[in-house]
Amino acid sequence: MTTMLGTLRRIVQEVNAAPDLHRALQLITGRVKQAMDVDVCSVYLVDTGRDELVLMATEGLNPESVGQVQMAFDRGLAGLVAERAEPANISDATLHPRYEYFPTTGEERYRAFLGVPIIHHRQVLGVLVVQRGEVYRFGEDEVTFLITVASQLAGGIAHAEASGGIDGLGGHDAGAEAFEHRPLQGLAAAPGVAMGQAVVIYPEADLEAVPDRQARDPEAEEARFNEALVAVREEVENLAARMREQLPAEDLALFDAYRMMLESDSLAGKVIDRIRTGQWAPGALRQTVAEHLRVFEAMEDPYLSERADDIRDLGRRILVHLQQHTPAAPEYPDRVVLVGEDIAASHIAEVPPDRLAGLVSMRGSRNSHAAILARAMGIPAVMGLDNLPVGRMDGRDLIADGYTGRVYIAPSDEVRKEFQRLVDEEAELAAGLDHLRDLPAETGDGYRIPLLVNTGLVSDVSASRQSGAEGIGLYRTEFPFMVRERFPGEEEQAEIYRAVLEAFNPRPVTLRTLDVGGDKALPYFPIEEDNPFLGWRGIRITLDHPEIFITQLRAMLRASEGMSNLQLLLPMVSGVAELDDALVLLRRAHREVVDEGLDVAMPKVGVMVEVPSAVYQARELAQRADFLSVGTNDLTQYLLAVDRNNARVADLYDSLHPSVLRAMVQIVEGARAYGRPVSVCGEMAGDPAAVILLVGMGMDSLSTSVSSLPRVKWVIRSITRERASALLAEVLNYEQPAAIRQRLNTEIESLGLGGLIRPGK
Repeated sequence: MTTMLGTLRRIVQEVNAAPDLHRALQLITGRVKQAMDVDVCSVYLVDTGRDELVLMATEGLNPESVGQVQMAFDRGLAGLVAERAEPANISDATLHPRYEYFPTTGEERYRAFLGVPIIHHRQVLGVLVVQRGEVYRFGEDEVTFLITVASQLAGGIAHAEASGGIDGLGGHDAGAEAFEHRPLQGLAAAPGVAMGQAVVIYPEADLEAVPDRQARDPEAEEARFNEALVAVREEVENLAARMREQLPAEDLALFDAYRMMLESDSLAGKVIDRIRTGQWAPGALRQTVAEHLRVFEAMEDPYLSERADDIRDLGRRILVHLQQHTPAAPEYPDRVVLVGEDIAASHIAEVPPDRLAGLVSMRGSRNSHAAILARAMGIPAVMGLDNLPVGRMDGRDLIADGYTGRVYIAPSDEVRKEFQRLVDEEAELAAGLDHLRDLPAETGDGYRIPLLVNTGLVSDVSASRQSGAEGIGLYRTEFPFMVRERFPGEEEQAEIYRAVLEAFNPRPVTLRTLDVGGDKALPYFPIEEDNPFLGWRGIRITLDHPEIFITQLRAMLRASEGMSNLQLLLPMVSGVAELDDALVLLRRAHREVVDEGLDVAMPKVGVMVEVPSAVYQARELAQRADFLSVGTNDLTQYLLAVDRNNARVADLYDSLHPSVLRAMVQIVEGARAYGRPVSVCGEMAGDPAAVILLVGMGMDSLSTSVSSLPRVKWVIRSITRERASALLAEVLNYEQPAAIRQRLNTEIESLGLGGLIRPGK
């Protein structure tokens, strides 16, 4: 078992480190053939454009058949495996009714056949096949080993396929052209189409995250690397000197090993060689360290394999010094598609707004914080691209389709033209809705629903005001906290809040108190938790830190002096005790500012209903609060037990799930018991289909992004409250969210609003 696991680990490591698809497939076939002691190992991949399997690599069959052998899922034994998505273990393949002979392969010499599907996120990527010359039935251990190999390699193959697609495979093998223009599939996170040039963002001191980047001045890069080497040598000397009295001679030999590696041509020399070929210094360092790691980690000797950690440590030390002297970032291109493993609000804020065309992220989903911010800014976004080769994306031309979640790398002219047509249609639709800006959001039978906007950036306030919004339903106060290197002071906060309040006065502005934790981190206030979405976040943090909470409350109250449009919203309230405690602190802050001579009224206070326990205490919360606001993003996440940042389960996340709809009806009923208004400030309020149901529930206001507001208003003005209530009653009997979505889309089309339905909806 240990040998088998070690073999599997080495195969996976090599495949994940492969520079392209061609090399990855070569490694798989060669290593598996050797490990299983078979005559043939082959990999067939699915050409999604034609729903066919293509022989992409083989060890044992005629190499000239690569790219030439193609079969539909209903042909051949490999097709049988792909069609059924399950293994096939056949002792004599020639006797099987699905056996099909391909003369170019030379496989007539092989009788025993074992094939297993390569599956990634429920999608069959291909088939891994081993064969033997004699009639033979593979044993259970052999079958399970090949299944394990395929399952472990699925992600690596998806990643290598994406990497290979970037650089083109035509020079490698004849079947490559079928995969050159295959888009990467992620999750549609913010609607629209982004066409631009990739700019990769990456965390500092993370060697594996460093992207490839062309060196503008190779000589300067080489000098920079040599300076970093000198600095690390000095570090190592100082460490050795400090530890000389505390460590025995054999342990001090580690520092000698560090010095030898720093001076060897195998490390420093190869980095310099790569720099001279045009790679920038951090990228050359990453490639060289990765090359060394593969060698050491593959060694059977435990002592030698553990030396990989020393190589990794040296690489990080050199990188730190390189980053201390990194030249100023080049100017952003005219249309930036920001690409990263995990994009934060601070990364978005660094790009000039007039140049930011879109976001593409390995991690996250439609309801992660970066996606919500993208929608608020009207920027297309695709998240959850777990096979995205981030390190090789910098400077590439990209198209990110925020409707379907597809990303096209170096797209063809035909693909560009098609997406430009879609962009033009979007612009035409938006222009056609301009006339609605100053009209009320009122149904055909006179039901008026104020439309407000969600925002968190002062720079968005002007656009929000010009959109026809009747106020701000959710101002995310965490953004000013996230883009600073410390907590903002009371004066700083008061200036920001006053600018927002003044811009909309006398229309209402709802400031949500600090909501961090989960997927919203502060760099200067790190929170390390195994399960952050069920941990210390929202009101839990601010109640535990009254010094932070009261400072913010004071700033909000001071900012409202002379105005009467301030409303407060408390996030992540799970019960009445938290609301009671928060109200005590608010009253204390109010007394303080009044005692200081300010004429400030006590604002209305609302509770965000986003935790299931709050749904069942809606009546009690409404008794104490002035209004309730449903945060559908987290409410959906918690009700369905789906991490909204996890791309693997993102398909399960749907605010139109019957359970979510029934919970929202219960919230409205609880609030009505005390005559309290209910609003929706989650992303559901910007979904034209869902808006029909929100009207039917009798929501008192909706708060959405500026970009979604015209479409929402169009829906409201096109339907009656009576019709919406009837549709709500109908779909509450449905069992599947997909059926509810289909029913609502049918209604939208019948209203003549088909332009609101986009691919993927």
